[in-house]
Amino acid sequence: MKTTEFNYNLPTSQIAQKPTEPRDRSNLMVINRKNKTREHHKFFELIDYLKPGDLLVWNNSKVFKARLLGRLLSFEGKILREHSKSVEIFLVRPMENPGVWKVLAKPSKHISIGTRVEFAKDFFCEPMIKEPDGTMLVQFPYNQATVRRKANQYGHVPIPPYVKDEKHELESYQTAYAKVEGSVAAPTAGFHFTKDIIEKIKNKGIEFASVTLHVGLGTFLPVKTEKIEDHTMHAEWVEISEETVKKIDNAKKERRRVIAVGTTTVRTLEGVATQLGGLHKYEGDINIFITPGFKFQIIDALITNFHLPKSTLLVLVSAFVSDTDFVLESYREAVEKDYRFFSFGDGMFIE
Repeated sequence: MKTTEFNYNLPTSQIAQKPTEPRDRSNLMVINRKNKTREHHKFFELIDYLKPGDLLVWNNSKVFKARLLGRLLSFEGKILREHSKSVEIFLVRPMENPGVWKVLAKPSKHISIGTRVEFAKDFFCEPMIKEPDGTMLVQFPYNQATVRRKANQYGHVPIPPYVKDEKHELESYQTAYAKVEGSVAAPTAGFHFTKDIIEKIKNKGIEFASVTLHVGLGTFLPVKTEKIEDHTMHAEWVEISEETVKKIDNAKKERRRVIAVGTTTVRTLEGVATQLGGLHKYEGDINIFITPGFKFQIIDALITNFHLPKSTLLVLVSAFVSDTDFVLESYREAVEKDYRFFSFGDGMFIE
């Protein structure tokens, strides 16, 4: 499949720069995969499409301030000299070796082995290896928890580059149920859930379950290859508890719907099921690229946002709907009806 098959035109004026408030007042497109129909609602009306016994599974990962701005220092003998260059280190994920992180560095050409990037007097890292995929490994003299704590103290909210207003507080880039810190981008389908709508959904007899996927490069790196199949996905850390596995198993046995909140939840559930030959308690990496033709084992419906053109997330949605042309028609209709797009934008319920 050619990457261009997953393209569409979007006016920049429809790229949301901040969330709708209240968040459950955002637009909601409801898609029926079987009948190929589309309806237009507000997100708080989602409850009308949910049935008692449905199981909603969401990603409870919490964003930290992964974008670090620092100054470049170099060693001259045992003396550190400051350069005039400012650099940005974007924390992607911790590695197995203590203190080692995979990062994106900008501008990377100025950062070499033997230099140091200082973010504060008590917070710095030293480059180790430049990887072929454009990432870099750096060494911090602190453990993982300390790096995240210092990043939250000195860093910046890792909002996407298409959001031009950088004055967002970390709370505005979190879901209402964020719990386990570790993401460098938010699982944004959950932005539409408020405490009020969550309570109403529970009162209708609908269950919730959580998984954790710490969002990283697998979510936001663009597809640059001519063919979708040639794109390389990056591994992501996930966790599924025994409790969540039991809830999903019971729902499947009783023919109740399992509804994924967001593509990260889809990748967690379907990735573990594919990797282990069924859904089991799991903690570790998964690496899955869901493309048209994929056989979904777990999810029956999906709540998601409107995704970037030619992105892996748009490919995933097309795979779930099993009709790329219909998905793109739906996107074009959303553009015509002035929907808001991407992270802070409107939502879609696919059943």
